[in-house]
Amino acid sequence: MLRVAVTGAAGRMGRTLIEAVNQTEGMQLTAAIVEPGSSLAGADAGELAGQGKLGIVLNSSLESVLDQFDLLIDFTAPEVTIANLQLCASAGKKIVVGTTGLSDQQKAELELAGKKIAIMFAPNMSVGVNLCFKLLEIAAKALGDDGGYDIEVIEAHHRHKVDAPSGTALRMGEVVADALGRDLKECAVYGRQGQTGARPAKEIGFETIRAGDVVGDHTVLFATEGERIEITHKASSRMTFAKGAVRAAGWLKDRESGLFDMQDVLDLR
Repeated sequence: MLRVAVTGAAGRMGRTLIEAVNQTEGMQLTAAIVEPGSSLAGADAGELAGQGKLGIVLNSSLESVLDQFDLLIDFTAPEVTIANLQLCASAGKKIVVGTTGLSDQQKAELELAGKKIAIMFAPNMSVGVNLCFKLLEIAAKALGDDGGYDIEVIEAHHRHKVDAPSGTALRMGEVVADALGRDLKECAVYGRQGQTGARPAKEIGFETIRAGDVVGDHTVLFATEGERIEITHKASSRMTFAKGAVRAAGWLKDRESGLFDMQDVLDLR
């Protein structure tokens, strides 16, 4: 039985993760963490997530429950995730990270911690999205860098999302850029306004929409004279991401150390 802790348990994603863990055979929710000062501290995690009483009390300190779990699932914020990563690394606990918006330095900290513990990090845990990453790689290589195709990444999320573009959109851009031998940092354009002039051939454009309760829509557009190719993924429920995270946790169970992503889980390398 894999003992699992969920942090950010009071949030929308945290509650969905609790539900997913509770419904997965071979896993047991043994700890749930909320932010310090939360009024929900002391409440039952199962009742919060609509799963009935589980006897797991919401705790505001990860450090105080380190002996109660084998693996932590973290979909919080970059600074919180890195603090949790350091605690897990020192205690020998595995961690699944779905947090987006991490800086290059923070990603380097994940890589360093992977020398001590097993880490699963992916900007999107959805099985469908990770299949799209592979399809994008295939499409970019097939269309080629000199094929005359303009590339745009369009993403939409709910009004509460705090980072833009989404981690998934950025990863899609990275996959395409890598396949074409480009550096995304040099060719990415984030939104356009005013007299921009004709579009340079090797740009990868990003457009961001924040509205309502959109769970997550992503489209990569390859367009040239006479045709368009669109690879699209639309999520209608956070359970999509939660199930992917739980699947990743199960895969990580038998790994002692290393930094992995969902491409490893799905054997898409």
